Amino acid sequence: MNRTYFGTDGVRGPYGGPVINEAFAARLGRAAGRWVGGVGLAVIGRDPRSSGIALATAVAAGLQAAGLRVEDLGMLPTPAVARAAAARGALGVVITASHNPASDNGIKFFTAAGTKLSDEEEAALEGMLDEAPVSLAGVALVPVEGDAVADYVAEASKLIPVGGLSGWKIVLDTANGATCVTSAAVLRGLGATLDTIGDHPEGVNINANVGSEHPELLATHVIETGARLGIAHDGDGDRCVLCDETGSVLDGDEVLGVLALHALRQGRLAKKTLVVTVQSSLGVDATVERAGGTVLRTPVGDRHVAARMRDVGAMLGGESSGHVICADVATTGDGLVAALRVIEVMLETGEPLSALRRQVRLFPQRSISLRVAARVPLEMCRRLQAAIAAVEADFGREGRVLVRYSGTEAKLRLLVEGPDDERVGQAMDRLETAARSDLEVA
Repeated sequence: MNRTYFGTDGVRGPYGGPVINEAFAARLGRAAGRWVGGVGLAVIGRDPRSSGIALATAVAAGLQAAGLRVEDLGMLPTPAVARAAAARGALGVVITASHNPASDNGIKFFTAAGTKLSDEEEAALEGMLDEAPVSLAGVALVPVEGDAVADYVAEASKLIPVGGLSGWKIVLDTANGATCVTSAAVLRGLGATLDTIGDHPEGVNINANVGSEHPELLATHVIETGARLGIAHDGDGDRCVLCDETGSVLDGDEVLGVLALHALRQGRLAKKTLVVTVQSSLGVDATVERAGGTVLRTPVGDRHVAARMRDVGAMLGGESSGHVICADVATTGDGLVAALRVIEVMLETGEPLSALRRQVRLFPQRSISLRVAARVPLEMCRRLQAAIAAVEADFGREGRVLVRYSGTEAKLRLLVEGPDDERVGQAMDRLETAARSDLEVA
C-alpha cells in the first residue's frame, strides 16, 4: 500500500522542514479527524522536544477543525499514550521522533483500541489530506481529565510484587526523554536504588549521547556502581536496551530470547510462539525452536509485529532494536514493561542477567547504516545487487543478507548474518563498497 508521508513508524523528519511543520501538522490532524468520522475524543502526548508543544497545538487545531474534542496528556511515553487512548476510547496522537535527534520530530497515531495504524489505515488517512490551510488562531491545548502519568505508573508497578526490588541497584538512562518521570517512579516505588542518566530534559538534548542508541555510558555506570542491571530507553520510551551486571549490553534479540525461553518453560508462552521481524538473528529461531516453540517473522516495524501477534494469538514479540511487545500488558512496544518482565525472570530464576543471556546463542551478525542523498530504487543499484547475489550464493543456507532503506531516516541499512565473524565481516565490506559505488553516501 503506497503512502507518501508515513514511514516505518509514523510521520517523521526535521522540524521546520517540508513535512514536520505546524501547517502540515494541522492538515494531518484534520485528515485524522476525518478518518475517524469527525466525532469523539482525541488525546495528544509528546516527548520533551522543544518543538513538541507547537506541533501538538497544530495537530489539535486540525482535529478540532474536523469536529473532535481534544485533550492534552502532556509529556508522556508513547506506550502510555497508547494506553490512555484505549482507556478513553480515543484517537491517540504522539508528537515524537523516537530515537532521532532533537532537531527532528514526528507524529504517531493510535486507534481507540491502542493499536498503531496498519498500512491500509495510514493510506486511507493520507487520502483525506487536502491543501486547504487550517487556522491556528485561538487554539490552546486543554489538559486531559485525570492523571495519565499516575495511571501508567500504577499499572506498570503491578508487574513486580510490592518491595520486590528492595536491595537492587539499577542504572536507569531515560535519554532526556519522555520516561524521565515514569520509569524512575516505578522502579523506586518497587524498592530499587537508582543511579540515573539522561534525566534532565531540556528540549534540545533528547537522545544526545545517552539512551538506547548510546548505551556506552550506561555500561560504564553499571560497572562503576556495582549495579545489578542497566536499563536504557529511547526518547519516547517504547524501546528497552539492557546491560547486565558485567557491563555488557544485550542485543534486543537476546532480550526476546530470554523472555521466550522462560515463558516456554513455565508454559506461559501463548501459542508457543514468538513474533519477530526479518531483522532478528537466525539464532532466535534456533533457540526458541530447540525449546519447543515457533518463531514467526514480519516486515520491520513493531506495528507489523503487533498486528501479526493479534492475528495468531501470540502474546510476545518485538524487534532486535529493543521494541518488545508484551501483549498481555501493552498494545505496543513498551520499554519499561520489557525491563520489568526481564526483572521478573531474574527474580523467578535467581539468575543474573549475564547467565540468562547465555541461553540465547545469536549467529554472528553485522549491520551498518549509510546516510544517502537520495533513495535510489534498490533494483537500480547494479553493483549492490551483484554483491548481494554473490554473498547469498557464498553463504547458502548458513546465512542471509538484508538490505533496505530506513522508514524514518534517509539511510540505507545493511545487515549480514553468517556462520563466522570473519566471513560476515568480509561480506559486509563487499556490500558497503558496492553501495558506496551505486549511491551518493554522506
